[in-house]
Amino acid sequence: MPQEEFFLESPAGQFKDNVKETKSRSRLGLIVTGVLGGSLVALYAVAAPFVSPALRKVCLPFVPATTAQVENVLRALRARSGTLVDIGSGDGRIVIAAAKHGFQASGFELNPWLVWYSRYKAWREGVHRSTSFHISDLWKVSFAQYSNVVIFGVPQMMDQLELKLASELPSTAKVVACRFPFPTWVPEHIAGEGIDTVWVYDAKTFKAHMQSGMTRKTTPEHGDSPDSHT
Repeated sequence: MPQEEFFLESPAGQFKDNVKETKSRSRLGLIVTGVLGGSLVALYAVAAPFVSPALRKVCLPFVPATTAQVENVLRALRARSGTLVDIGSGDGRIVIAAAKHGFQASGFELNPWLVWYSRYKAWREGVHRSTSFHISDLWKVSFAQYSNVVIFGVPQMMDQLELKLASELPSTAKVVACRFPFPTWVPEHIAGEGIDTVWVYDAKTFKAHMQSGMTRKTTPEHGDSPDSHT
């Protein structure tokens, strides 16, 4: 038997082949693990902003508006026109729907992934010229220029937002709150039911309410003197 055949058929030769095969499988396993891990990280980076809360002063999680909610908002504003802002605009569906109904609509959202996605959707839907999306904290923005406001808020923020909007909005503005009403404002109209409920508020009413509250605080009670000391 030739010497080469002897080594190939010997246990030592078989052992070398097994070692090579094991190393090859190990390398393949590392490659597969690396690719899978990288894919999962990339998927999380893209998907996380859509399913987890953005970092905000008050936690405002992204929960997409239902079709019924969008319809209720548009129905509540059907006789309105002009500028509209969606506070916490998410994936932009309210802004885009409003633009299709003639509004010059804007959205403010802290999550940059959602803002970029909203801009893409607006371009795809052909309303990019009548929409704008901004990466911004709602507490750092003035809403004085808007005549229609839509907000999908959470209870923890609504009392602070009452004060902000009452001080900034023009008296001709309308505010539509979705899912949760404002704590002290009295709505002029309510539409829908359950999670699809929307509350419509008139700025003239809640600004007068705020003004009267401030007047009561600054007016001394009967019999009291503002200059009296104890």
